[in-house]
Amino acid sequence: MRGPGGMPGGRRMPDLTTGPIGKTLILFALPVMGSNILQSLNGTANAVWVSHVLGEAALTAISNSNQIFFLMLGAMFGMSMAANIMIGQAVGAGDRDLARRVVGTATLFFLALSTVVGALGYTLTPAILTGMATPPDAKRDAIAYLRVIFTAIPILYAFTFLMMAQRGAGDSRTPFFFSLVAVGLEVTLNPLLIMGVGPFPRLDIVGSATATLIAQSTTLAVMVTHLYRRRSILVLTPAEWRSFRPDWDVVKNLVFKGLPMAFQMIVISLAAVTMMSLVNGYGSTTAAAYGAAVQVWTYVQMPAMALGAAVSSMAAQNVGAGNMERVGKIARVGVMYAAIFSATPIVIIYLLDPIILQAFLPAGSPSLPIAVHINSIVLWGFIPFGMAFIFSGIVRATGAVWPPLLAMIIALWGVRVPLANALEPMLGADAVWLSFPAGSLVSLLLAAAYYRWGGWRKSRMLPTTPHGETLDTGMAPPSGVEETEVAAEAAARAPEKETEKAR
Repeated sequence: MRGPGGMPGGRRMPDLTTGPIGKTLILFALPVMGSNILQSLNGTANAVWVSHVLGEAALTAISNSNQIFFLMLGAMFGMSMAANIMIGQAVGAGDRDLARRVVGTATLFFLALSTVVGALGYTLTPAILTGMATPPDAKRDAIAYLRVIFTAIPILYAFTFLMMAQRGAGDSRTPFFFSLVAVGLEVTLNPLLIMGVGPFPRLDIVGSATATLIAQSTTLAVMVTHLYRRRSILVLTPAEWRSFRPDWDVVKNLVFKGLPMAFQMIVISLAAVTMMSLVNGYGSTTAAAYGAAVQVWTYVQMPAMALGAAVSSMAAQNVGAGNMERVGKIARVGVMYAAIFSATPIVIIYLLDPIILQAFLPAGSPSLPIAVHINSIVLWGFIPFGMAFIFSGIVRATGAVWPPLLAMIIALWGVRVPLANALEPMLGADAVWLSFPAGSLVSLLLAAAYYRWGGWRKSRMLPTTPHGETLDTGMAPPSGVEETEVAAEAAARAPEKETEKAR
């Protein structure tokens, strides 16, 4: 028998509309941060194997290919976030039918989109790399690597969508475990397929891409099986597929709400490329120092990024439940936590520099003191950046996606890049470093102002009517309970709910 909330033994389903906000935020954010760290470590391990076994040209090939890959994932991320928000709102409203329509429509949408992208990318790979001015000694390897990646695009898109959908439904732990499986498989297969160890064929650079394809395909199959066994709302049964019809309102929101979030990733990437070009003008020593500092910044930003995902999922469910007062509390707690958890690693780095930077630069490197100087100017700016990220996550959870994009454009292209160019004649490279915290402060001011006075509270991805029920998102252990038994228990609990309402 299922207990309260549809869980066996009285355990409740993942429900982000009740309970202590601070504890729920932390418990939700930690697995997200763990997944991000795993992906970063996976990329590092991949680069190490390729560079040490195949040489610098192969590493250059992967670096060029990854620029294209990350651009495609940025577009995918935006639309997956739109689906994530719609699923969260439907779950918060207790609207099972709407949640299933979102999942089914989004699955068909991503399948069609990924098939087209994969086919076009495979065909146009040589032209794309030529347009990027990929070095001739790396181009052949880049073509071979990227064509395998384009072949894997449907798998990669499905994997990303399903991971984010689980977070939208209120569960961040399960995606973390599957990230662990995928990264573990890929890290294991990389050297085996690159070098041809034992029974494995030697595939050189193609082996790296093939490891990604095998790891994500295997993990996706296991994840889908897991969700079917849990009878999750995130997968449709064969009977439901036969009667399923795409919801064009969902498609419209995936495109028109997802594209601004995807474009935000593009805006950030282009600004990063522009800043890199400014740094390159000061020579390889400064560029190496900047590259080492950026590696540190990646990990400094992770707590805020994870908290942003947590507050977005929590806020989406509460928006669907019509509980806007709790959304405001989530924002306040989230901003406070973002400040604390961003400041903590920054203080540690300030105290331990240059020891931490020596993980990326030799102890006697002339770049090391430059990197320390860069961090002394830039690092503290990630505190307002993290706080702004929380405000933007709350706002986006309602479906108001354009204001965060405009704020990002202003902060990066209206402040950071112009300020670096304007001050460079007077301050030299310091102008570049100072532009980072300046852009972050402007981003916080704009995000906080729109949160305080903007009209985001009236925005919605899809019309929902709160039903007051917590949906089974499939994160519970398998129970074998039939729908009639669930309905009977819901009826049995009805008097208790009426008593609670009376109180």
